[in-house]
Amino acid sequence: MASPEEPREARVPLPQLRLDELLEELQARLDAARGTRDRVHSLLEAVLSVGRELDLEQALHSIVEAAAALVDAQYAALGVIGPDGRRLSAFHTVGVTDEQIAGIGPYPEGHGILGELIRHPAPLRLTKLSEHPASYGFPPNHPPMNTFLGAPIRVRDQVFGNLYLTEKRDGAQFDEEDEAVLSTLAVAAGVAIDNARLYEDSRLRERWLQANAEITHRLMSGGDRAKVLALIAERAGEITGSALTAVALPMPGSGSLSVEIAVGLDAERHRGLVLPVESTLMGLAFSSAAPAVSADVRHDERISPEPPRFQGLGPAVAVPVGTSEGGVRGVLLLAREAGRPEFSATETETLQAFAAQAAVAMELAERRQDAEQIAVLKDRDRIARDLHDLAIQRLFATGMTLQSAGRFIEHAEAAERVGRAVDDLDETIKIIRSTIFGLRSREGSEEAGLRARVVRIAGEAAPVLGFAPSVRIEGLVDTDVPREIADHVVAVLSEALTNTARHARADRAAVALTADARRIRLTVTDNGVGIPSDGRRSGLRNLAERAHQLGGELELSRPDDGGTTLVWSVPLPAEQ
Repeated sequence: MASPEEPREARVPLPQLRLDELLEELQARLDAARGTRDRVHSLLEAVLSVGRELDLEQALHSIVEAAAALVDAQYAALGVIGPDGRRLSAFHTVGVTDEQIAGIGPYPEGHGILGELIRHPAPLRLTKLSEHPASYGFPPNHPPMNTFLGAPIRVRDQVFGNLYLTEKRDGAQFDEEDEAVLSTLAVAAGVAIDNARLYEDSRLRERWLQANAEITHRLMSGGDRAKVLALIAERAGEITGSALTAVALPMPGSGSLSVEIAVGLDAERHRGLVLPVESTLMGLAFSSAAPAVSADVRHDERISPEPPRFQGLGPAVAVPVGTSEGGVRGVLLLAREAGRPEFSATETETLQAFAAQAAVAMELAERRQDAEQIAVLKDRDRIARDLHDLAIQRLFATGMTLQSAGRFIEHAEAAERVGRAVDDLDETIKIIRSTIFGLRSREGSEEAGLRARVVRIAGEAAPVLGFAPSVRIEGLVDTDVPREIADHVVAVLSEALTNTARHARADRAAVALTADARRIRLTVTDNGVGIPSDGRRSGLRNLAERAHQLGGELELSRPDDGGTTLVWSVPLPAEQ
């Protein structure tokens, strides 16, 4: 028979088992609380770390790193949505090596799952990427990815981009807590990005203001106009990150623009180029007094294919220098390398304001020069008036007195000397009158300069040629070339283009006129049949004789790709 205490002894382990379970549950809750505390602490550290960054690119990289660490993801990326709102314009990654990126190829533009977040900006959590209807698969050499967690980043109610995380470590799945943590980080990231963008904008505005101040100071200090235009091009190119910057100015009476300044990639191909106002990118900005934007300048119909000059370039913008109310003084063209972002509306507006401010500074400088010129002319008028009213009258009176006194002089030699003095006074009066006439003379209207005459001759030859030849002009041809030599240049160009139309059977021709302090050179090339060995050369002899008369020379050659190259060059006088 069992003892009455035996059942009591059998029930002793039951409370002990229950206590162990409670202790284990308590320990689990403590671990969970400790883990939550650590995660919240990590989230706060990440928010503080991201918020400290003022450089936008560094802030974006810090956000990606923080996101990967917080949700324990092997791969993380941040895609920045482009201006069109449909594609990704930038991509920042963590967890993928440079070698892997090179093997994968170009960064994604926003298709598949990435595009799903762009179209529907809300948190997205997937256990298997490939099972989602929007999944497109991965390109070759892409690391395998299954689990996925994404969240949008908003900046002032506008979706800036998306955070993408894949492959939670240890093969686990992303859970609701991961989603909450990532969404919280995305909010902090939006604030950090906004701060970085505001800081970047303020620094950018500061650089534009400094550039405007520098240009205004140069102009008001009497700086050379060409050097100021070059400064405008250089500063605009530096601030916008452009590979090429050019400034074109209108040519009076020709309906064309002349590229006076070019800085950057293949600048020599642009410098001196003459462009029609109609149907060109720079001409459109000039005629409409509004910016003209090109997504890809290499394939833009408003860019003439000849001469080729935009290799390696992509996005471009042309802004007028001036306003429709105050008149457009020229056009500023900027082009970035192919693959770089297009010029945004904000950038274009800032560029237009910068160009307008530069035009105002140019206007003020010209008004100041006009005021100084008026002051000089007024001073010349005063001097002329004083010479006429005072000096000449007194000299005339002195001459009359000597002439009267001469009648009372009996000594012949003395009378002769007084007569010579009267004659000298008359000659002095004539000299002073001539000086007065020179002081009061005004410069009249001048004929069109050599630059405009060359453009006109090339335009007049277009109907005969069947096409418009390209024209390039470099140097101070209107000021450094005397009228006699300029007339020869015009005659030689007319004869050369006429010969091309009659004999060359060409479909392309180019005219280049360059001048420096010592020499002027006219080059006319075509892609025709060349000069036959037994052909008439009377016209060419005339061109050679013109060159020899001026101490120059005429050279004819046939390039390897066919056609004819004519080079007519003569020296310029040492002093103009």
